[in-house]
Amino acid sequence: MTSEGWGTPPVEPISQHYIVCGGNALAHRLVLELVEHYEVPVVVLVADRTRDHAPQIEQLSGVAAVVEYSSVTEEALRAVSIGTARGLALVEGSDQENIHAALSAQNHNPDIRIVFRMFNQRLGENIERLLRNGAALSGSATAAPAFASAALGRPNSVEIEGRYLHIAFDDDITSDRICVVADQIDRQDLGRIRLLPEQQGDSAEFVRLAAEFGDQGPIRPGGTRPGSASSAEPALAADGESTTEQEPSTEPDSSTEPESSAEPVPSGGPVPLPGPAQEGEPGGRAALQVLRIEPREPIDWMRRLRWRLLDTMRFFTSARMRLVLLTALAAVLLAFGVLWYLNRNFGWTVYIALLDLAGAAQPDQLSDVAAGTGAGTGGFWQRVAQVVITICGITFAPVATAIAVEVLGSGRRGQPRNPGAGTRDHVIVVGLGNVGTRVATQLHAMGVPVVCMERDPQARGIAAVRALGIPVVMGDGPFEQQLRRARLKHSRALVAVSGDDATNLEAALEARHGNPEVRVVVRLFEDDFASHFYKTLDNAASRSVSYLAAPAFAAALMGREVRGTLSVLRHVLLIAELTVEDGSGLIGLNRHDLEDPGGVRVIAVRFAHGGQLQWNFPDRTRRLAPGDQIVVAATRSGLARLNTVAVEEQG
Repeated sequence: MTSEGWGTPPVEPISQHYIVCGGNALAHRLVLELVEHYEVPVVVLVADRTRDHAPQIEQLSGVAAVVEYSSVTEEALRAVSIGTARGLALVEGSDQENIHAALSAQNHNPDIRIVFRMFNQRLGENIERLLRNGAALSGSATAAPAFASAALGRPNSVEIEGRYLHIAFDDDITSDRICVVADQIDRQDLGRIRLLPEQQGDSAEFVRLAAEFGDQGPIRPGGTRPGSASSAEPALAADGESTTEQEPSTEPDSSTEPESSAEPVPSGGPVPLPGPAQEGEPGGRAALQVLRIEPREPIDWMRRLRWRLLDTMRFFTSARMRLVLLTALAAVLLAFGVLWYLNRNFGWTVYIALLDLAGAAQPDQLSDVAAGTGAGTGGFWQRVAQVVITICGITFAPVATAIAVEVLGSGRRGQPRNPGAGTRDHVIVVGLGNVGTRVATQLHAMGVPVVCMERDPQARGIAAVRALGIPVVMGDGPFEQQLRRARLKHSRALVAVSGDDATNLEAALEARHGNPEVRVVVRLFEDDFASHFYKTLDNAASRSVSYLAAPAFAAALMGREVRGTLSVLRHVLLIAELTVEDGSGLIGLNRHDLEDPGGVRVIAVRFAHGGQLQWNFPDRTRRLAPGDQIVVAATRSGLARLNTVAVEEQG
């Protein structure tokens, strides 16, 4: 560690800049977001310029300066010109350290926008009230839904006004989609994906028809449009434009997609529709769709009962123990049959057998036997059967006691329990850091059985999952052995979310070797690494926490509210809610102005004088007024453009 304060402070006084405190992966992605998409000057404060992602951050062309301080102190804040900065992002350090730094920054600059990372979201909400202009975000909470959904093989969703938006691919796309969000998808080359491809203007169809047929041109029989899948002409708005949104003509297989009220298929004519994708050409696409309710993973009570019964068998895993218990059980059943045969009374036989099994039966007295008044009615063989049952009861009693002690004492020892022999259809979560804890908690809340793996006994997530009764496999042994203990053979998926890419990849490969059918979800930072991962493994997915969380932090730093992020393979789509305030650059813009430059789709509108959120509002010419709210699906650059428009207009 170099001496405190050593670094490269700005050569000239700098103002109207943004400060990022941290040198981790999230800080790296956040700086990239700010310099590439928002094009703002950024000063980075790191603890050590030679560790983590600090060297890569220093190489970014848009970074004004990288300053090194061991902690975010008053001196460090002055060194990065906190008094003239527009925003501050605290994305490293503990919750307590970030709270202290946020309050100190506000004392230096009361108007600065502060975004700080907090694992304890409830505490973060309370701290927000102490700040004039601050927001507390959790990177792990932002990214965890994507990991959990990927493990279950279903799309991640973002809730907006009771509707759950999700991404559907190819054959899963339905006619009631909201909009197409990506095309040219090639899973072998993720760089070819186009997010929110360009749209044709809504009036392009009618201009083309007018040019082709003229004023007296023929009308196709039935009023059909050339190349259209529907026989009805699209309705016209009062201004003569179509009231529905047009799909881009470059979409690979749109000629076979039925027309819908959300995005009709463009017609043929001078603008030919592409046919199905040829072999070797990218032909996939993705669309934004709505689920009415968030799907859960219900597990019927019969399966749960079976798991409980199998789980009880973990006390009998020794072969010798099983042999002794099975022999004793067979002897008890045989003796019970003898008693029933001799007495012909099933109820009395059960009664006396249970007493004998507990060692509480009264033996016959010798004088009673001689007088013929003994309690037993079956003579010698009844007495033999009762003795057998009593002796076998001696065998069962210690086992029952051990089970009771184990069940009652496991929670008091403060140690997480191991997965039972009856664990089935579960998800294995490797790593109980911030992200792993969030993923395990969310899966558990959805009713999915979870088993966690952690090598560090001091990991912060162990106590959290233990409180939920989630089994944890602990130890630093080989992954093969640990996965066997986690019952990999019976699992449905493995989620590797430790902080090291190599460790996550090792866990995924070991899991696939031990169970070729298991689904693997891996946390990877490097895009090239992830691309090779997709090419190598089937039934697999990779996610990057920083890639999912950084756009939300950047948008929050600019005063935008991102409701959630949706993954399009390794790319990110943001769902944001924007409020048109007095003086905002959004005033007077319509859907054409917002969407035509690309990177943005307006999916819902709430007007200032109407409380209902209107989805796919058809009037694309209505201009925004103060108090209106819009919900957009946007790329990172698209959302940054909206922010730039607002800043320029305000300036």
